[in-house]
Amino acid sequence: MMMDNSSREHEHEFEPQYGLPERLPQGESILWQASPDVATLAREAFHLRTLCVYFAALLAARAGLEMGAGADALGVLLSLKWLLPLSLTALAIIWTLAWLTARTTVYTLTDKRLVMRLGIVLTVTFNLPLSRLGAADLREHRRGFGDISVLLSPGDHIAWVHLWPSARPWHLARPQPTIRCVANAASLASQLSAAWSARTGIGISTAARPVPTTGSETASNVRAAKPGNLQVSRA
Repeated sequence: MMMDNSSREHEHEFEPQYGLPERLPQGESILWQASPDVATLAREAFHLRTLCVYFAALLAARAGLEMGAGADALGVLLSLKWLLPLSLTALAIIWTLAWLTARTTVYTLTDKRLVMRLGIVLTVTFNLPLSRLGAADLREHRRGFGDISVLLSPGDHIAWVHLWPSARPWHLARPQPTIRCVANAASLASQLSAAWSARTGIGISTAARPVPTTGSETASNVRAAKPGNLQVSRA
């Protein structure tokens, strides 16, 4: 599925084509293009929900201490007059960072490469040729949103700090570029597999196996089990 972004205003005036550092050469076409979903990114990458629970616990603990000391309702509210605004300000900052990240991040899949435009202040663009991808992992979240991490070929390396938050969590030694929190992630995984197969001329084998999951999340793998053979496993 190709998304039409021709009507979108360019965030960066130097972009000759939305989300790309240069216009695509003749014979290359965009298969898919999107940005992260703000709410999902705030929850999954910036851990906004966890922070909400943390600040709520702090406020409850503070209120409990005041009530234990015999304070009335007004006294409890007065004890929170600094902690509550600071908590709300911190959460607002996290949400703003997630919004700015989603607004300035563009992922583009063409029939030859995966392009990632990243950066709020300093913009960088990574061109990842499909032929240089060794594996991919799909992790699905709620409502069809998900992450797709790609494993680069040996010898290819991108610093984790340059990728974050478009990097697979906790993979610091060998960072994996990650398409974070996009809609219809399962469909995109299929498109990526098909594009990889078309680019390399190698067929795709599919095998299903259960994968341990937590809550409403599921995990899947798209990886090269053998040289030149892309295997897709799904929960």
